[in-house]
Amino acid sequence: MGQVTIYLDAETEKKMNNIVKKKGLSKSKWVSELIREKTSLVWPEDVIRLAGAWTDLPLAEEIRDAIGIDAEREAM
Repeated sequence: MGQVTIYLDAETEKKMNNIVKKKGLSKSKWVSELIREKTSLVWPEDVIRLAGAWTDLPLAEEIRDAIGIDAEREAM
């Protein structure tokens, strides 16, 4: 298991201490979870649950249909 030393300003450390106390986690565990979350290639479950939540949002196809035909490109 690797070890990392980080330096935090007083305000950031205070915020971290409040969060780990509320969550009942060690600082190391909390930082590890943050790194896993920020480097994940999978959408968080909260975001996945939002799919379809906006029933009045138009589909991408509907938006594209309203744009019309693109202009012809110039040859290079």
